[in-house]
Amino acid sequence: MALCNFNPILVRFPLQELSKSQKISSFSFLESPSCLRAKRFGLCIRAKFSETQAGEVKGSYGAIVKRKEVKKVGKNEHHLWKKNDSAGSGQKALNLVRMLSGLPNDKEAVYGALNKWVAWEVEFPIVAAAKALQILRKRSQWHRVIQVAKWMLSKGQGATMGTYDTLLLAFDMDERADEAESLWNMILHTHTRSIPRRLFARMIALYAHHDLQHKVIEVFADMEELKVRPDEDTARRVARAFRELGQEEKQELILRRYLSEYKYIYFNGERVRVKRYSSEEEG
Repeated sequence: MALCNFNPILVRFPLQELSKSQKISSFSFLESPSCLRAKRFGLCIRAKFSETQAGEVKGSYGAIVKRKEVKKVGKNEHHLWKKNDSAGSGQKALNLVRMLSGLPNDKEAVYGALNKWVAWEVEFPIVAAAKALQILRKRSQWHRVIQVAKWMLSKGQGATMGTYDTLLLAFDMDERADEAESLWNMILHTHTRSIPRRLFARMIALYAHHDLQHKVIEVFADMEELKVRPDEDTARRVARAFRELGQEEKQELILRRYLSEYKYIYFNGERVRVKRYSSEEEG
């Protein structure tokens, strides 16, 4: 019992003058059942001594945790591709547009000039070519858009949905629906599951613009099969196509399915979206 009431603060041992074996033996008398109970709560002198010698830290529940050096490693950035400097692509695109503006509409002349434009390039200037397409599109130079886009595709470059969309629009504006249909069939068979809704909408708008209502229905059937929901303008064009083909029941079905919730009205000169009511509610 005397050992249990032993106060480690009041008794000092010359630990610095003893050897390691002597230090351990000097505390061996504390191996009593009472001291073992005290060791569980971190109050045993021998445990304290071993912590000091080993450089260990005791946790809140008596668990001994060794200090470890944590080496901080700097953040390493890994890039999957090398970023090319495209600062001069805008000026290069403007130079291309100026060069094309002075050429005749002859395909050989245009393609020859485009080939010279990329003759000294290490890599194909896809960014500059895409910017040139956008400039030509803003200027409504549809014939030039078609020439540049076709040339890019012939080089195996720019086969993206954005290029296809621009080319289909140019075909529409240049009254070349047959070429648009050929391009659309290629897109449909090559990118069946990855055609975006805006490209379907572009093709339906093209056919509606040229009064090809049966073609509108064909493209809409592909949308239904691929589970692509049309936007409101596309749904209206499809409903109008069904009406002009004398299929009023399908027209009503399209209106109920895609345009039954909201409609747009003009109020005080502004286009306002309002809730659409069914015929049963209006009656």
